[in-house]
Amino acid sequence: MSKFIAVVIYSFAAIASQLAIAQSHQHSAIVIPNIKGEVTLDGDFDEPQWASAKLISLDYVVRPHENTQPPVTTKVRIFEDDKTLYIGFTAQDPNPSDISAFYRDRDKVWSEDLVGFKLDTFYDSRLAYQFFVNPLGIQSDSIQNEMTGKESDSWNAIWDSVGKITADGYQVEIAIPLRILNFKEGEQDKIWGAEFVRFYPREERLRISNLPTDRNNACNLCQLGSVKGFKQAKQGQNLALVPTLVMAKQRSREPAETLEWDRQNNQEVGMDISWGITPEVSLQATLNPDFSQVESDIAQLSINNTNALFFAERRTFFLENADYFSSNYNLVHTRNVNAPDYGLKVSGRMDQHSLGVFVANDQTTTFLIPGNLSSDVAELSEGSKNMALRYRYDFSSDLSLGVVGTAREADSYHNYVTALDSKYQLSDQDTLRIQWARSQTQYPSLLYQDYSDETQLRLKNDGEFNGQALRVNYRHNERNWNFRADHYRNGKDFRADLGFERNVDRNTSVIGGAYRWFSEHSWWNRIEVWGDWDIAHNDDGELLEKEAEIYTSIRGKWQSYLELGVQSRDKVGVRQQAESLRVDNNATLFHEDQASLYFDIRPSPSVYFGVYTRYGDNIDYDNNRLGKQININPKMNLSLGKHLQLNIRHTYRQLKVNDANLFTANLTDARLTYQFDPRQYIRLIVVHSDIKRNLDNYIIATDDYLKRSKVLSTQLLYSYKINPLTKFFVGYTDSGFQDDDVSIHRLSEQSIFMKFSYAWLN
Repeated sequence: MSKFIAVVIYSFAAIASQLAIAQSHQHSAIVIPNIKGEVTLDGDFDEPQWASAKLISLDYVVRPHENTQPPVTTKVRIFEDDKTLYIGFTAQDPNPSDISAFYRDRDKVWSEDLVGFKLDTFYDSRLAYQFFVNPLGIQSDSIQNEMTGKESDSWNAIWDSVGKITADGYQVEIAIPLRILNFKEGEQDKIWGAEFVRFYPREERLRISNLPTDRNNACNLCQLGSVKGFKQAKQGQNLALVPTLVMAKQRSREPAETLEWDRQNNQEVGMDISWGITPEVSLQATLNPDFSQVESDIAQLSINNTNALFFAERRTFFLENADYFSSNYNLVHTRNVNAPDYGLKVSGRMDQHSLGVFVANDQTTTFLIPGNLSSDVAELSEGSKNMALRYRYDFSSDLSLGVVGTAREADSYHNYVTALDSKYQLSDQDTLRIQWARSQTQYPSLLYQDYSDETQLRLKNDGEFNGQALRVNYRHNERNWNFRADHYRNGKDFRADLGFERNVDRNTSVIGGAYRWFSEHSWWNRIEVWGDWDIAHNDDGELLEKEAEIYTSIRGKWQSYLELGVQSRDKVGVRQQAESLRVDNNATLFHEDQASLYFDIRPSPSVYFGVYTRYGDNIDYDNNRLGKQININPKMNLSLGKHLQLNIRHTYRQLKVNDANLFTANLTDARLTYQFDPRQYIRLIVVHSDIKRNLDNYIIATDDYLKRSKVLSTQLLYSYKINPLTKFFVGYTDSGFQDDDVSIHRLSEQSIFMKFSYAWLN
């Protein structure tokens, strides 16, 4: 009994000590000295300014362990000179040969040794800039958004860094021009949220910080420390003019019909403009942009799939300050704007106000046609005008209210969406998010004629129609467990055509939770068990899906992760979309039992391997019956020296029905990259798909199906980047296929292209 009392007293003392440490960090700002003088970034701290800089140390391993003493020493030096923030890291390492550092493109080094920091320049726990550098000076930057709980490395700023590996570790110098940050100017010292971090990947990937972390606090940015200084910091005009030149030659054909090529030449001159209207508000504009993809998207397999595929935005104009447009629903997905002639965006934060607005035209109009079981894509040949607005008011760090408005207009079509949302941090552990949206839509009267019966019923042609949607999310997060409850109600007439909402006429409720165990002195560091139960009905109250799933995972040495899961669901499988989906009359409710496994490991800095598998019952959506499907998705990253990397992803999918094969699909995406230095690389991309169908096992007519289809695409790309705005690309790409009608592989598309942009900065 006395031992138990001693353990309890010791535990309470340890908790009190951790709270005291956290409170001391929370209330004591790091004062950053203002020191003038020229600094040359070379990886050495030989300028006199570094001797007078503020010196701090990183004393806490906060992940995967909990505020333990780090195995390595890391010192950080900081000062500013009104225009630039200088930060120097000395990262000691007992075995420098184990340092994980490779030459990679920007934002491709997140798995390596890194040092860096977060900055919340408004110190309101909403957004934070993140700057990280590997030991060779390769940069990664991103934005962390507490509103959505996500980090995005699509944000790219112009800043300088140099890394240098030494006999006892490595050193990094960083220079951040203050003009790239949004902050409130003034004559007083500014207080910003900040955290300084080192990632140390060995048997475990350690996150080492200057601050302890409270795992009972679900708000990450709320736990940032503070830095004080920048009294005379100003942003100036922050004007960037970026003319662009695009030249391309391409040819295409339909090999089943002709071997003659249709040739096209393209030369375009455009202009991108970025201007800091005020220190808190910026403007971006683009004129005659070429928004074609420089590099191919990661390949996705679309077979026996009822929903449209999602592709992330990768275009610079739309990525800039994209977080200002985020909300609970995905109401602004700018990949819907395909080929604009112009675009204009204004975004910024002033005190408690956040605002984002963009307008752009489009030469064509593409949008989702959502349903309760599936979704399709519609395209109009007529052009459209597109607009999005996002405003948020922060009453405090705990409560915010926002509004989203989107509009798409063409001659015979329009879609308008208005939404209200709120996030309320009830406590350190509890968060409530609510969003309500209303839409007004009108489709062209004859659009339905171009689509299948199942899609026609969703293409209303009787004038304008209105719909509503509601989303409520509750989260409770503590150190060892969490709980979630969600409700989504998308009315059958709701449309969000500038966003990406694939399902309507669907009302879903979800409850779930997780429990975690931690270990600091074993081969594993975390075990977690989690799961959820959800049920979905259409607007008439008829069951669409009822599902229960449970998973368990373990994180161990060599940065390994193993996850096992089982899923059991009742699900409607009929693809024909009726106005009133009578499950009992159509006999379309199936029961699926599935098991899944995911495993990945990084046994050395040069090798990463992962695999996902799923086996069990799966609906054959084409023929509306149940089959057995196996999915196997391996992936591997292999570094051959410091400069060469091979990335391979493969998807294998097979569906059997009545003990006979229905289809077998293989998709391989291979990318070989040689990074000459931080600025330039050459990359070869090969994507191959092979789909075999057993048409004798189909119930429906198979006139529109191919027995065998092979597609091979290649791309060779050279890239030279001085910075994210000044860059040069030249490349070659082609695509060809072989199927029932074309007996040998023939090219169907070929192109060569060159893109150049140069940034004038003021």
